[in-house]
Amino acid sequence: MTFGSKLRELRNSKKMTQEELGKILNVSKVSISGYENDTREPDKQAIKKLAELFNVSTDYLLGVEKSQDEKDLKKFLDENLEKGMTYANEELTDEDKEKLKIALTQIFWKRNKDNK
Repeated sequence: MTFGSKLRELRNSKKMTQEELGKILNVSKVSISGYENDTREPDKQAIKKLAELFNVSTDYLLGVEKSQDEKDLKKFLDENLEKGMTYANEELTDEDKEKLKIALTQIFWKRNKDNK
């Protein structure tokens, strides 16, 4: 996910317009649009202000850190796949475990999407 798409998602989650965000950052609506379309880059101060406003890290905004959804997926898979998985009292094969991981991942993203 690019910086711009993260910014757009965060702004929309707060039901904020580009113009409102621009006023907070002291930039124009056109600048916000440029950030969201990845045709412009905000300065360091604006990135810091965005991180504070949306309660995320600058690393997340800049793509250095995994998204919270990705962290939640990892936790969900760890919790559900680390249990001794058996069928008919036999351990699942690596191939079966991989299929199960794919199915659980699909369930996670569907529920995540439905809950937003």
